[in-house]
Amino acid sequence: MASQRELSDFLTAVERRAFKQAMFAVHNEESALDIVQDAMMKLAEKYGDRPAEELPLLFQRILQNTIRDYYRRSRVRSMWTTLLSALSPSDDEDHDPLETFGSESGSYSPQLPEEQLEQTQVLAIIEKEIQSLPARQREAFLLRYWEDMDVATTAAAMGCSEGSVKTHCSRANHTLAAALKAKGITL
Repeated sequence: MASQRELSDFLTAVERRAFKQAMFAVHNEESALDIVQDAMMKLAEKYGDRPAEELPLLFQRILQNTIRDYYRRSRVRSMWTTLLSALSPSDDEDHDPLETFGSESGSYSPQLPEEQLEQTQVLAIIEKEIQSLPARQREAFLLRYWEDMDVATTAAAMGCSEGSVKTHCSRANHTLAAALKAKGITL
């Protein structure tokens, strides 16, 4: 079993290399620092009691999984942000994309009646598809992407594991993407 001191020494020795690895992977200093910090916290919390000789392999696995999680989150967030940003005014942070658009000054409003109709129909389809998700998938999806909660906070709010949150979100994303694609809505 690794002692607190051995774990601390290991993390100190590996932090620079881990940061460089994360930087090469994500090309963003702040994100790389977050990834390394998350990986170190996961190692300490979940595997801190393992023998010192197991720590390097465990840490590399955790680091690589954390980098993959970063890319998954980025891809999903980008997909939904792209879709929803096209439907919401650019100057209103508190705008709910599923609400119909008012005629406020400065907000995006389609000029042509057919554009207004199309926008209203797309919003209705998205809202219907979100409502048709199973309860846990809908809850995880809305907490993660509408409320912008991280996985740990979402798991605590839902009373389940972080892995369950990731599974529910992944299934919700695939279901929504397939449903929207079947209706001819592309992202």
